[in-house]
Amino acid sequence: MHGPLPGSEPDPRRQAILRHARRRFTADGFASTKMEAVAREAGVSTATLYAQFAGKSDLFSAVIDDAAEEFTAQMMSVFSEPRPARDQLTDFAVRYARFMADPFVRSVFRLVMAERPRFREVAVKFFEKGKSEFGAYVIDVIRQMRDRGELRVDRPSWAAGQLFGMIEHPVFFMPLVTGDEVMPVRAADQIAADAVETFMARYGVVRR
Repeated sequence: MHGPLPGSEPDPRRQAILRHARRRFTADGFASTKMEAVAREAGVSTATLYAQFAGKSDLFSAVIDDAAEEFTAQMMSVFSEPRPARDQLTDFAVRYARFMADPFVRSVFRLVMAERPRFREVAVKFFEKGKSEFGAYVIDVIRQMRDRGELRVDRPSWAAGQLFGMIEHPVFFMPLVTGDEVMPVRAADQIAADAVETFMARYGVVRR
Protein backbone atom coordinates (compact mmCIF):
# COMPACT_ATOMS: atom_id res chain seq x y z
CA MET A 1 0.00 0.00 0.00
CA HIS A 2 1.31 3.39 -0.97
CA GLY A 3 0.39 5.96 1.65
CA PRO A 4 1.13 9.69 1.72
CA LEU A 5 4.55 10.79 2.85
CA PRO A 6 4.75 12.23 6.39
CA GLY A 7 4.04 15.96 6.35
CA SER A 8 2.69 15.93 2.80
CA GLU A 9 -0.71 17.30 1.78
CA PRO A 10 -3.49 14.68 1.59
CA ASP A 11 -4.04 13.37 -1.93
CA PRO A 12 -7.64 14.31 -2.87
CA ARG A 13 -7.93 11.16 -5.03
CA ARG A 14 -6.88 8.97 -2.13
CA GLN A 15 -9.32 10.71 0.21
CA ALA A 16 -12.14 10.22 -2.30
CA ILE A 17 -11.28 6.53 -2.63
CA LEU A 18 -11.25 6.06 1.15
CA ARG A 19 -14.54 7.91 1.57
CA HIS A 20 -16.39 5.84 -1.04
CA ALA A 21 -14.70 2.60 0.01
CA ARG A 22 -15.80 3.19 3.61
CA ARG A 23 -19.39 3.58 2.45
CA ARG A 24 -19.18 0.45 0.32
CA PHE A 25 -17.57 -1.70 3.01
CA THR A 26 -20.05 -0.66 5.68
CA ALA A 27 -23.06 -1.13 3.38
CA ASP A 28 -22.02 -4.31 1.54
CA GLY A 29 -19.36 -5.96 3.73
CA PHE A 30 -15.87 -6.94 2.70
CA ALA A 31 -16.69 -9.88 0.43
CA SER A 32 -19.33 -8.05 -1.65
CA THR A 33 -17.39 -4.82 -2.13
CA LYS A 34 -15.92 -4.55 -5.63
CA MET A 35 -12.81 -2.50 -6.37
CA GLU A 36 -14.23 -1.42 -9.72
CA ALA A 37 -17.35 0.00 -8.04
CA VAL A 38 -15.23 1.92 -5.54
CA ALA A 39 -13.11 3.40 -8.34
CA ARG A 40 -16.19 4.39 -10.34
CA GLU A 41 -17.89 6.08 -7.39
CA ALA A 42 -14.67 7.87 -6.39
CA GLY A 43 -14.29 9.20 -9.93
CA VAL A 44 -10.90 7.58 -10.57
CA SER A 45 -9.68 4.89 -12.90
CA THR A 46 -9.13 1.34 -11.71
CA ALA A 47 -5.43 1.83 -12.49
CA THR A 48 -5.31 4.84 -10.15
CA LEU A 49 -7.04 2.83 -7.43
CA TYR A 50 -4.53 -0.01 -7.69
CA ALA A 51 -1.65 2.49 -7.77
CA GLN A 52 -2.81 3.65 -4.33
CA PHE A 53 -3.82 0.25 -2.90
CA ALA A 54 -2.41 -3.10 -3.98
CA GLY A 55 -5.71 -4.89 -3.40
CA LYS A 56 -8.98 -4.97 -1.50
CA SER A 57 -7.29 -6.08 1.73
CA ASP A 58 -4.97 -3.07 1.63
CA LEU A 59 -7.90 -0.77 0.89
CA PHE A 60 -9.91 -2.21 3.80
CA SER A 61 -6.98 -1.74 6.19
CA ALA A 62 -6.57 1.86 5.03
CA VAL A 63 -10.29 2.57 5.52
CA ILE A 64 -10.18 1.33 9.11
CA ASP A 65 -6.96 3.27 9.84
CA ASP A 66 -8.55 6.41 8.38
CA ALA A 67 -11.69 5.96 10.52
CA ALA A 68 -9.56 5.57 13.65
CA GLU A 69 -7.53 8.70 12.82
CA GLU A 70 -10.69 10.71 12.20
CA PHE A 71 -12.23 9.60 15.48
CA THR A 72 -9.13 10.45 17.50
CA ALA A 73 -8.67 13.86 15.83
CA GLN A 74 -12.30 14.88 16.44
CA MET A 75 -12.25 13.95 20.10
CA MET A 76 -8.80 15.33 20.97
CA SER A 77 -9.65 18.73 19.47
CA VAL A 78 -12.01 19.30 22.40
CA PHE A 79 -9.08 19.64 24.78
CA SER A 80 -6.98 21.98 22.64
CA GLU A 81 -7.32 24.86 25.14
CA PRO A 82 -7.69 24.62 28.94
CA ARG A 83 -11.10 25.72 30.27
CA PRO A 84 -13.00 25.10 33.50
CA ALA A 85 -13.31 21.36 34.07
CA ARG A 86 -17.11 21.21 33.86
CA ASP A 87 -17.22 23.20 30.60
CA GLN A 88 -14.46 21.16 28.99
CA LEU A 89 -15.84 17.82 30.11
CA THR A 90 -19.34 18.77 28.96
CA ASP A 91 -18.05 19.79 25.53
CA PHE A 92 -16.17 16.52 25.27
CA ALA A 93 -19.10 14.42 26.52
CA VAL A 94 -21.55 15.99 24.06
CA ARG A 95 -19.23 15.48 21.09
CA TYR A 96 -18.37 11.96 22.19
CA ALA A 97 -22.03 11.05 22.69
CA ARG A 98 -23.02 12.46 19.29
CA PHE A 99 -20.14 10.64 17.61
CA MET A 100 -20.85 7.31 19.28
CA ALA A 101 -24.58 7.68 18.58
CA ASP A 102 -23.94 8.02 14.85
CA PRO A 103 -25.22 4.87 13.05
CA PHE A 104 -22.19 5.07 10.75
CA VAL A 105 -19.82 4.67 13.69
CA ARG A 106 -21.66 1.52 14.74
CA SER A 107 -21.39 0.30 11.16
CA VAL A 108 -17.61 0.70 11.30
CA PHE A 109 -17.42 -1.25 14.55
CA ARG A 110 -19.66 -4.00 13.17
CA LEU A 111 -17.47 -4.16 10.08
CA VAL A 112 -14.30 -4.48 12.13
CA MET A 113 -15.81 -7.17 14.31
CA ALA A 114 -17.22 -9.11 11.35
CA GLU A 115 -13.87 -9.17 9.59
CA ARG A 116 -11.76 -9.70 12.72
CA PRO A 117 -10.83 -13.33 11.91
CA ARG A 118 -9.56 -12.26 8.50
CA PHE A 119 -7.96 -8.99 9.62
CA ARG A 120 -7.01 -9.64 13.23
CA GLU A 121 -4.06 -7.24 13.19
CA VAL A 122 -6.19 -4.44 11.72
CA ALA A 123 -8.96 -5.03 14.27
CA VAL A 124 -6.54 -5.05 17.20
CA LYS A 125 -4.88 -1.87 15.93
CA PHE A 126 -8.26 -0.17 15.59
CA PHE A 127 -9.30 -0.89 19.17
CA GLU A 128 -5.86 -0.34 20.66
CA LYS A 129 -5.56 3.07 19.00
CA GLY A 130 -8.57 4.35 20.90
CA LYS A 131 -7.27 3.00 24.19
CA SER A 132 -3.61 3.92 23.82
CA GLU A 133 -3.91 7.32 22.13
CA PHE A 134 -7.28 8.90 22.77
CA GLY A 135 -7.95 7.18 26.09
CA ALA A 136 -4.49 8.00 27.40
CA TYR A 137 -4.95 11.63 26.34
CA VAL A 138 -8.23 11.98 28.24
CA ILE A 139 -6.65 10.39 31.32
CA ASP A 140 -3.86 12.95 31.13
CA VAL A 141 -6.37 15.82 30.83
CA ILE A 142 -8.21 14.58 33.94
CA ARG A 143 -4.85 14.38 35.73
CA GLN A 144 -4.14 18.00 34.76
CA MET A 145 -7.55 19.07 36.07
CA ARG A 146 -6.72 17.33 39.33
CA ASP A 147 -3.36 19.08 39.52
CA ARG A 148 -5.08 22.45 38.99
CA GLY A 149 -7.36 21.66 41.94
CA GLU A 150 -10.53 21.27 39.86
CA LEU A 151 -11.02 17.53 40.48
CA ARG A 152 -10.28 15.22 43.38
CA VAL A 153 -9.22 12.03 41.64
CA ASP A 154 -6.97 9.30 43.00
CA ARG A 155 -7.03 7.18 39.83
CA PRO A 156 -7.55 9.26 36.65
CA SER A 157 -7.76 6.10 34.53
CA TRP A 158 -10.71 4.82 36.57
CA ALA A 159 -12.43 8.19 36.41
CA ALA A 160 -12.00 8.37 32.62
CA GLY A 161 -13.34 4.84 32.23
CA GLN A 162 -16.42 5.68 34.29
CA LEU A 163 -17.13 8.79 32.20
CA PHE A 164 -16.73 6.83 28.95
CA GLY A 165 -18.97 4.05 30.26
CA MET A 166 -21.82 6.35 31.24
CA ILE A 167 -21.88 7.65 27.66
CA GLU A 168 -21.04 4.53 25.68
CA HIS A 169 -23.53 2.14 27.27
CA PRO A 170 -26.77 3.91 26.27
CA VAL A 171 -25.71 5.58 23.00
CA PHE A 172 -23.43 2.92 21.52
CA PHE A 173 -23.45 -0.55 23.06
CA MET A 174 -27.21 -0.94 23.50
CA PRO A 175 -28.00 -0.05 19.85
CA LEU A 176 -24.96 -2.08 18.73
CA VAL A 177 -26.35 -5.22 20.38
CA THR A 178 -30.10 -4.70 19.98
CA GLY A 179 -30.09 -3.00 16.58
CA ASP A 180 -30.36 0.59 15.43
CA GLU A 181 -34.14 0.53 15.77
CA VAL A 182 -33.78 0.31 19.58
CA MET A 183 -32.57 3.72 20.72
CA PRO A 184 -32.31 5.27 24.19
CA VAL A 185 -35.19 7.44 25.41
CA ARG A 186 -32.83 10.27 26.33
CA ALA A 187 -31.17 12.30 23.56
CA ALA A 188 -27.39 12.01 23.20
CA ASP A 189 -26.84 15.54 24.54
CA GLN A 190 -28.92 14.78 27.65
CA ILE A 191 -27.01 11.54 28.23
CA ALA A 192 -23.76 13.53 28.01
CA ALA A 193 -25.02 16.20 30.41
CA ASP A 194 -26.19 13.58 32.91
CA ALA A 195 -22.84 11.78 32.69
CA VAL A 196 -20.88 14.95 33.45
CA GLU A 197 -23.24 15.84 36.30
CA THR A 198 -22.66 12.42 37.87
CA PHE A 199 -18.92 12.66 37.22
CA MET A 200 -18.62 16.09 38.82
CA ALA A 201 -20.75 15.00 41.80
CA ARG A 202 -18.23 12.23 42.38
CA TYR A 203 -14.96 13.98 41.50
CA GLY A 204 -15.61 17.74 41.41
CA VAL A 205 -14.10 20.05 44.01
CA VAL A 206 -16.70 22.03 45.95
CA ARG A 207 -15.68 25.68 46.21
CA ARG A 208 -16.54 27.42 49.47
